[in-house]
Amino acid sequence: MDESSPRSAAPATPAPSGTSTPGAAPSATDAPVHRPDARHVLLLGTMCALPAISTDIYLPSLPDVARDLGTSAAAVQLTMTGMLIGGAVGQLVIGPLSDRFGRRTPVLVGVALHVVVSLLCAIAPAIVPLVALRVAQGFFNASATVVAMALIRDRFTGSDASRLMSRLMLVIGVAPLFAPSLGGLIAGQWGWRAVFVVLAAFGVVLWFVVLLRMPETLPPERRRDGGVRTALSGYRHLLRDRHFVALAVLPGLAMAVLMTYVVASPFVLRVGYGLSEHQFALLFAANGVGLVLGAQVNAALVRRVAPIRILRVAVVLTVLLTGVLLVLALTGFGGLWGLLVVLWLVLALVNFAPPNATAIALGRHGAIAGTAAAFIGALQAGTGGVVANLSGVLGGGAVAMAVVMLAAATVGLTVLALATPAFRRGGAWQLA
Repeated sequence: MDESSPRSAAPATPAPSGTSTPGAAPSATDAPVHRPDARHVLLLGTMCALPAISTDIYLPSLPDVARDLGTSAAAVQLTMTGMLIGGAVGQLVIGPLSDRFGRRTPVLVGVALHVVVSLLCAIAPAIVPLVALRVAQGFFNASATVVAMALIRDRFTGSDASRLMSRLMLVIGVAPLFAPSLGGLIAGQWGWRAVFVVLAAFGVVLWFVVLLRMPETLPPERRRDGGVRTALSGYRHLLRDRHFVALAVLPGLAMAVLMTYVVASPFVLRVGYGLSEHQFALLFAANGVGLVLGAQVNAALVRRVAPIRILRVAVVLTVLLTGVLLVLALTGFGGLWGLLVVLWLVLALVNFAPPNATAIALGRHGAIAGTAAAFIGALQAGTGGVVANLSGVLGGGAVAMAVVMLAAATVGLTVLALATPAFRRGGAWQLA
């Protein structure tokens, strides 16, 4: 990324009153100085895609893993949700480290350990060690995600940040488009264990990309001194900002909607509706197109509409559409195609909330961007991991999937309405 790229002539929007870190002196270096371009999208998108690829390339193998290791569908789903929970814990740890030691070192160490853990997953002898290794994989994958989000806040804010986060879906969206097909092909030829060897190879490539292309965006004079106590003080500061906390919860609930579909879909579509592995991969790719298109529509909208206004509409529509999905699952009206059309619309809409809520929340705490990004990312991964597995507990069918998706969307609307001024007259400016 070019260190000399010009910034817009418009001044950076000041942080809302009361949101600066105690003791942090205002500095010009805290203001964003670049405009997002294709290089930012490619680099950061590749980093953010690591957890997505680790999830999606493995998806078609879930039934095969259950058979090979002699376990249940619910137990195999833990290898998915365990990675998300590991990612949640990893972000809480790695975020403050990136504020203390800079952005490059944590991600280089984390991606290197991802490679090691992926190779260990390939030789896991039973479901319990595989779940444990997936938790570790999620922990180390978190380094790429949290550093990418912190890097965005180091250089961008407001609509620029929201637009860049949406553009990342152009890169991240390759995972649901191609990863399941690739994973199915690999597993079909060499078995599900070979999928983890491919994940290790991808990690090696990413490590060199970061080493050669990612600049250090947090100079030594802006780093936070101290250890655990300093990290905890940063989290305490974030927890005192109730609007930040409410906004930070929303990406997690959107992730819960998405991951419920991801975790349940192999069993809903392959087992419940009898689709082949190839048919499932095609439908998963079609839904991936919806995810990408929705994110790009959001990226275009934030040029003209404030992120908080987009967020309000998106959350309400998600509740309505997941409600329709539940009705179709209960009644069978429209059959498989009716279910798939509404599901596609839900997934196209689900990527409106995270970039807008995250951009608004990070804009409130630029001095501790790594810690703030970790807090948001941990809630996102943790909430998605815990909630998504509920569909398996409830039976794993289409109705269970729709119930969990509707519940997560409804909680998101409740949080936005009751814990923020987003829907109050004249209150939106406090978050914009």
